[in-house]
Amino acid sequence: MMHSFQVETDAREAMIDITGRLEELLREAGAQSGLMTVYTPHTTTGLTINEGADPDVRRDILAHLRAMVPRHAGFRHAEGNSDAHIKASLLGSSVQIIVERGRLVLGTWQRVFLGEFDGPRRRTLHVTILS
Repeated sequence: MMHSFQVETDAREAMIDITGRLEELLREAGAQSGLMTVYTPHTTTGLTINEGADPDVRRDILAHLRAMVPRHAGFRHAEGNSDAHIKASLLGSSVQIIVERGRLVLGTWQRVFLGEFDGPRRRTLHVTILS
């Protein structure tokens, strides 16, 4: 069964922790074991699992992505957001998380993040839980 939810982003670029919302969906679904897939259908957002304890990690990821793919680098795409498309491709459009005993199996410091690269916008995420 697919679940969907929306995230309001408030900046052009951000790493938004969506772990709590995923845990809530898992509780609502009542799944005890299986696999959760989270997918973003937007070409200028990405998903990743990384450290959530230190907010500097998120800032470092965004800063390094900006250095690797500057916003104005002579891109040809008419909308002017080619950098956002490239950054989203580097993260990827989905993540999978093991579910065991009704909980997401994440490492001690791990959280799930939506990378926004062309906001602010309202983003929709789709989640399936296979049990």
